[in-house]
Amino acid sequence: MIGITGSNGKTTTTTLVHHILQNASIPTILAGNVGTPLISCVEGMKSDTITVAELSSFQLEFTEKFRPDIGLFLNLTPDHLDRHKNMEAYAGAKARIFENQTELDAAVLNADDPPTVLYAPQKPQVFWFSRKQKVEQGACLRGDDIVVVHHAKEEFVMKRVEIPLAGAHNVENVLAAVTAARLAGVDTATVAQAVRSFAGVEHRLEFVAEIAGVRYFNDSKATNVDATLKALDSFPGRILIILGGKDKGSDYSVLQKPLREKAILALLIGAAAEKIEKQIAGSVAIERAATLDRAVDLAAHAARPGDIVVLAPACASFDQFQNYEQRGRVFKELVHQLDAHSTQHSSEKE
Repeated sequence: MIGITGSNGKTTTTTLVHHILQNASIPTILAGNVGTPLISCVEGMKSDTITVAELSSFQLEFTEKFRPDIGLFLNLTPDHLDRHKNMEAYAGAKARIFENQTELDAAVLNADDPPTVLYAPQKPQVFWFSRKQKVEQGACLRGDDIVVVHHAKEEFVMKRVEIPLAGAHNVENVLAAVTAARLAGVDTATVAQAVRSFAGVEHRLEFVAEIAGVRYFNDSKATNVDATLKALDSFPGRILIILGGKDKGSDYSVLQKPLREKAILALLIGAAAEKIEKQIAGSVAIERAATLDRAVDLAAHAARPGDIVVLAPACASFDQFQNYEQRGRVFKELVHQLDAHSTQHSSEKE
């Protein structure tokens, strides 16, 4: 059992680990918070099967005997404070991933994330991943090379530029996945080949279309402020961003600086729109769109060639949608409708 938790990057890392194991021809099951309940997979688990489980704080909060052979804690930023009330309770729920591990197990943590480092456990063997510093054991960057370090020996895995996913946060996700895969016994050549062929996860900085020189990205999985910060960091500038949904007790004021530096327009939707507007006022032009369809329409009219339109809401979706997946698919449908209309308009001109 490989269990993966953290505030952000869970789905990408979990899916990538599963993809690497599949490429290594290891029988594997993908389950948990990624969409398939873990309990429904029990009958399919054999002695040679590796189960890769995405684990939310909600799922870990009341665990009693759950024990992953390899447990990953990716990062820790404010989220779900409407449920957990404070960061200590939220972090404590996440840290339960290590609660029942023994000396035979492995714990993998982000050496670059100070809040996560505090939760390094005592019993299991501890491995680290880092894009900023060398680690004693785990995976890190050495210049532009991704290397695995174990027993003071370094193994080259691949070049950083070979990672097919955008953003520094995805370098961290890859380093975490590489660590888990090597601990599961996958050789470095297979790991590298699998990472190169990984197409990413739906609703996570997913490219949708380019229309009249404007690129549209679906990051509906950005359901908290830190994920939205990572989305803004993934593009050089000229961003029109769609924000809003159901508030989770978040502080949106931390978005002010990157919005000022990177964005040209914030389009606000959903129940949290008023709170977000108050907390980001003065950093970027703001348009209260109310609904996603109107936000896409306004963005299409405001954007110019070279601009980026991204749905990165920083909120849950439950005020207007069943879940973030439905929100993301509706966004993609709206963009494709724009694309079809643009194509039809161009052919009529000809």
